[in-house]
Amino acid sequence: MRQPRAVTHERSVKGATYRIVVRGELDSRFACLFNGMQMNRVEGTTTLTGEVIDQAQLHGYIGRFEELGLELLSVEQMRETTTSPSERGQS
Repeated sequence: MRQPRAVTHERSVKGATYRIVVRGELDSRFACLFNGMQMNRVEGTTTLTGEVIDQAQLHGYIGRFEELGLELLSVEQMRETTTSPSERGQS
């Protein structure tokens, strides 16, 4: 009988740049909660852009928005900062 193989995902969250948009204008004093992400406030929303090292960090940010009472509008992965094995010519 064949042993099941572990599922691997070529596109991982690790080392990706994200843009996260929340309803509400987050004051700059809260920037320390988001590890150096760039914050832009525009017409009732706050956009945070920056590197997220893994899924745990991403989920932590989402939890912080909830704790602050902010509505999450969107989470978008902008680009990967690490290369996948196929991009490096490995399999």
